[in-house]
Amino acid sequence: MVSILGLIGSLALLIYLTMRGINIIIAAVGSAVILALTGRLNLIDALTEDYMTGFTGFFKSWFLIFLLGAIFGKVMEDTKGAQAIAEWFKHRVGNKGAALAVVAAAAVMTYGGVSVYIVAFCIYPIAVSLFESANIPHRFIPAALVFGSISFTMTSPGSPEIQNLIPTEYFGTTPTAGGWIGVVGALMIMVLGGIAFQMMVNRAVRNGEMFQLPYERTEPVVQNDAKLPSIIIAILPLVTVVTVLNVLAKFIATQHAVIVALFAGSVIAWLLMYRNVKEHMKILSISVENALLAIANTSAVVGFGAVASKVPAFTSIVDGLTNMPGLEYAGLAIAVTIIAGITGSAAGGLGIALPLLAPIYMAQGLDPGAMHRISAFASGGLDSLPHNGYIVTTVQGVAKETHKAAYKPILVLSVIIPTIVLAVVVLMYTIF
Repeated sequence: MVSILGLIGSLALLIYLTMRGINIIIAAVGSAVILALTGRLNLIDALTEDYMTGFTGFFKSWFLIFLLGAIFGKVMEDTKGAQAIAEWFKHRVGNKGAALAVVAAAAVMTYGGVSVYIVAFCIYPIAVSLFESANIPHRFIPAALVFGSISFTMTSPGSPEIQNLIPTEYFGTTPTAGGWIGVVGALMIMVLGGIAFQMMVNRAVRNGEMFQLPYERTEPVVQNDAKLPSIIIAILPLVTVVTVLNVLAKFIATQHAVIVALFAGSVIAWLLMYRNVKEHMKILSISVENALLAIANTSAVVGFGAVASKVPAFTSIVDGLTNMPGLEYAGLAIAVTIIAGITGSAAGGLGIALPLLAPIYMAQGLDPGAMHRISAFASGGLDSLPHNGYIVTTVQGVAKETHKAAYKPILVLSVIIPTIVLAVVVLMYTIF
């Protein structure tokens, strides 16, 4: 009982500290201390062995992909490719569709291989311009970025995001695994979320909310778009990443394929649009900083999850879920969802859950493609609780908003709707 209360209490503490704006690494370490003490773990071993093994293990496995994703994103930003895509959506939807234009731009960038963290940095300046023109409350920008970049694009079949790549390692699948049910699930999240988001925005506007920056503006938000590349040129690098990834993944390891794909996309983007770049070497320097920020935030909560996996309460939860007769797919979905929620990370949750769960469910003869897609969808629900590294970075670091102001629409779009769709997807895989 003490272990269970400690697990719940430490998770609540992590969420509370995050909501208070405490650095996610400090919050994760502090919460891990409480977790270790209540779980009767040796505190020194829990921090120096369990926490750091989780932290460094995730860092080692995924840093190159984070780095290449950051480089690709920075190239797309500095060559004005990202701005060209966002402006294309802006000119076609006008002010009435400004909020969904930001979602669409973020989705295109994410599905094209740009790291979700980099999408936030790339699209945010354009989002400010769109929201200001339409007089939409600034507090909805983080929700637009989150919805477009992690709710359906990162878990969809064929996506080059690591949340869709990690399952390939454990189920022997490719990024397109999951068949038509995976596509239907992604479309359901996209449509339901789009409707819900527009309704929330419209309600806020009717209630008299207006656009207002939460900080003092010191420079123009976006540059003049007179010299932007054409939409065809701008989107070609994204198409390159998705195509190269999904072709190569049939012949080589997916992790190797995505490295090649991101490198190819970066080269194509630079070759097509290099004239817009003034400081070429600065791209690499800033990319390293962005990659380190992104992976450190994620690794911090993975470390917390690694400590959580050692306490008796965690083992009891996993044992209970993996022994649900006739509900194997549901057990997998619930287990991944809970672990992703505990770690506050979709990638981190998968990294901890699948080494434990995949062998158990593979031994039961279940469809690897179905398990891949269920795991991917399950990672994208409770992971988006307030302590999620990407949520913290987007809300506080990029948009300079507070969780109090910005998190409610994120909860609806990135937790509630994806979790409902996950239940539908599990039912469909069970029936069909």
